[in-house]
Amino acid sequence: MAKKYLFHRESPISNPYRVFALLSVILAGLFLLRGYGTGEVKELFHPTPTPTRTTGSFSFEGQTHFQAGNLNKAIEAYQAALETNPNNSDLWLELARIQTYSSLLLTSNDDRLARLQEALVSANKAVETGPDNSSAHAVRGFVLDWNASLTEGEQDRQALLIQAEQAVTKARELDKNNVLALAYAAEIYNDALKNDLAQAAIDQAKALNPDLMDVQRVRASLLERLGDYKGAIDAYNRAIELSPNLTFLYINVGVIYRYLGMTAKTDEIQQQYYDQALDVFAKAVELNKQLGIDDPTPYVAIGKVYTQMGEFFIASRNAKKALQFNPSSPDLYGQLGMVYFKARNYETSIPALQCVVEGCGPEISCQVRDDCDQASAQPITIKGIELKSNDAATIVYYYTYGSVLAGLYRPVGDTSGYCERAAKIFATVRAVAGDDPSIISIISASEAICASYKTNPRPSITPTPTKVK
Repeated sequence: MAKKYLFHRESPISNPYRVFALLSVILAGLFLLRGYGTGEVKELFHPTPTPTRTTGSFSFEGQTHFQAGNLNKAIEAYQAALETNPNNSDLWLELARIQTYSSLLLTSNDDRLARLQEALVSANKAVETGPDNSSAHAVRGFVLDWNASLTEGEQDRQALLIQAEQAVTKARELDKNNVLALAYAAEIYNDALKNDLAQAAIDQAKALNPDLMDVQRVRASLLERLGDYKGAIDAYNRAIELSPNLTFLYINVGVIYRYLGMTAKTDEIQQQYYDQALDVFAKAVELNKQLGIDDPTPYVAIGKVYTQMGEFFIASRNAKKALQFNPSSPDLYGQLGMVYFKARNYETSIPALQCVVEGCGPEISCQVRDDCDQASAQPITIKGIELKSNDAATIVYYYTYGSVLAGLYRPVGDTSGYCERAAKIFATVRAVAGDDPSIISIISASEAICASYKTNPRPSITPTPTKVK
């Protein structure tokens, strides 16, 4: 009996299509195994080696850093966002705004102006990529205004203020209720001494949105200029409530308290204001520590308070602490030099003031920092700050340094060349600030000292300290 096949009968001859299919599967498997072994093929759901970040994630990171008070990190995040989306007007305007605020964390006018120039490039890009973006024009006005404050030459300053006004006017034409535009317009009018327009703009901004940090900051600056220091402090404190991690707001409050202490009628009231200033500056220090930010600004501010209090040792320690954070800043050498000068420690003030005025090599800069014997000390050469008519702090460094050199000149057996160096410094001061009678009276007295040695050699006299500012 024939054998029955329960399912189907096998063909005695192989199907060529089936053979080809089987060979293809085998070859594909071999290639897959080879690729997996060499790393060219990854298992399913394996993460990509370099995840691609979106513009939004960089933007969110930038805003987070700004709110946290780390402005440099915020700038980096927005710059990264713009690499992915270079035509985004909102990104450019936020970058410009943060760059402008970050200039407050720099210690010299030259460094601040350089940062503000970077901000202006960003602001111009914001307007270029978003010509109908009201906030882009508003921020450009804000940046132009801050550039004007550090621009040398009254004509150039006024030209920038006019451009700033035109920018916020355009912003308000595009959106009459743009609170940021109103706040920045108030700031620009305030700097242009158009008090009525400034007050009207800030009142409107406050009515629309009193919970914007920029509104309260500008409102505080207007009140401060009007001499309403309590109102200014209250407005700054409200700005701090809205943005509690921005250290420059604390510095602004502390500066007002320091001024009130300097002008107080009684010692008791003076001490109260100085203590309040120190408390606010200390908060800025703690904020920076929490964020891991090496910012010399609060230490400089603290040093100035102690200098006004006559506690020069503590003042110098804070000035040196600031110098540790930025040992290449000539302005910080000048700050320390002024502390020594006001403490009547004239000889010690010379190398520090030399660094900020004439510049100094590594052997002198490390002497000022007191780290010449430390293994970690770096050979740092300091380039002096060029004297400009609108830089009051640098002018003080120059004529103070010249006065110290003249006062410590020894006519008998002296090889220091102090009077010759002082003469060059005073010539520079006269060329820049020759129309300021108070400055000319200071340097004239020191010039007379050196001139007297040529005709009647005598023992030198100590310089007269300048008024504490």
